Amino acid sequence: MDGSWRRGAAALATLPLLAACSGTPDPPEPTRAPSAPSPTPSSTASASPSDAPSQEPTDEPSADPTEDAPPPISVAALAAADLTGGGLRLGTVRERTADYTSYDVTFASTTAGAGTAPLRISGVLNVPTGRGPFPAVVLAHGYIDPAHYVRGQGMTRERGFLAQRGYVALHVDYRNHAESGDDPRVEQAVRLGYSADVIAAARALSGSRDVAVDPDRVALFGRSMGGGVMIKALAAEPGLFAAGVGWASVSSLEAENFDQFQRPDAPLAELRASFRGRHGLPGEDPEFWRGVSARPAFGDIGEPVLLVHGRFDDTCPPPWTRASQRALTAAGVDSTLEWYDDGHAFGPTFVAAMDRTVRFLRARMPA
Repeated sequence: MDGSWRRGAAALATLPLLAACSGTPDPPEPTRAPSAPSPTPSSTASASPSDAPSQEPTDEPSADPTEDAPPPISVAALAAADLTGGGLRLGTVRERTADYTSYDVTFASTTAGAGTAPLRISGVLNVPTGRGPFPAVVLAHGYIDPAHYVRGQGMTRERGFLAQRGYVALHVDYRNHAESGDDPRVEQAVRLGYSADVIAAARALSGSRDVAVDPDRVALFGRSMGGGVMIKALAAEPGLFAAGVGWASVSSLEAENFDQFQRPDAPLAELRASFRGRHGLPGEDPEFWRGVSARPAFGDIGEPVLLVHGRFDDTCPPPWTRASQRALTAAGVDSTLEWYDDGHAFGPTFVAAMDRTVRFLRARMPA
């Protein structure tokens, strides 16, 4: 990705939902959008008659400041946006155990448009017993219909498992979920707003005065749709996370996710109508769908990645993860793929897969 895209944008036009897959024993699991960067204001200083030009005028057109800007809805635009996060606030205590305390929390995430207020995101935070500073894991859940989603739903097993082993675990609800703020433009693109929210979560943890987190030891763990959220966040903000983990992940090509989850659910004419004025279907607008996919941006990922998949997954097909693993390796990413004899939700092999995940995390950010 052109470095000039990465830090020039003033704002992000929020993103996602083009449905993906569910992935936990908690009820089934969703997705959502960014806007074009605001142009840099030109100088308004007035010139006196003595301020004569120092050189002859030229007929050559001046450079267009937006010439190198990425498409406004794309992984590149996410990378170019000034993604912020902070203001972690601890709320009600949900649970106390010998190993950890669980809290309802909120924090601020990037929203669309320069000068607009940050979006409040809700979640659930498990803090291990002890003084810290602790390593931390941000959790990106899979698709659950936002109309039925409740705070902290989707990765409760993973959150408790990690906290028992010394990791702060922050489950992110995403915008338009639970007590999070609403983003009216979330359906204009594919999951990018969710990736902005997990990036904000990492920054909120790192800057918290109430939770002792080591900012150099923060990982990102996504399952199902959240696996796609995870990999896009790594590509957009290289260096922010110490590692990435994806369980039962969706495809790293959004056209494949569309064909698997969106296309079968609605007549073609209805799908076209819903996208009118935004973008076409994958066969009609392949450039857009490639731009909102993670795979073309794999070369920007600098963190190690662990992919975990069930051989019998009939929701997110195993060939998707094989293809992502090959593409990550080809892009020079330190990537590992582990297979288990299980389905999408990880029932019988959950503990074995979590033990493997914790070993991966401890090798890079020991508890």
